[in-house]
Amino acid sequence: MTTPEGRTKHLLKKFLDAQGVYYFMPVQTGYGRSSVDFLCCDKGIFFAIETKRPGVNKPTARQSLVMEEMRKAGAQTYVVTLDERDNLVWCKQCDTSGSK
Repeated sequence: MTTPEGRTKHLLKKFLDAQGVYYFMPVQTGYGRSSVDFLCCDKGIFFAIETKRPGVNKPTARQSLVMEEMRKAGAQTYVVTLDERDNLVWCKQCDTSGSK
């Protein structure tokens, strides 16, 4: 039995594989920098994804800070969850600080 977030990850991996997207899922060990669930590259575009269980579409405070750092470096960042029919729902994360 998988967790609700695990189901999101499973379906997202299937989608990324079908699209030919390179992705890496870092294992957090307490050493080095924090990250999010998926680090991806597609046709030269780097993007990062944090997956959430169905019904949750916001990152934690720590995840928000990590995603903000990634955006400052030029990445696109997303939270991906599932709707009631197990469709992937992509929520693009944008800077909210007012600075560019």
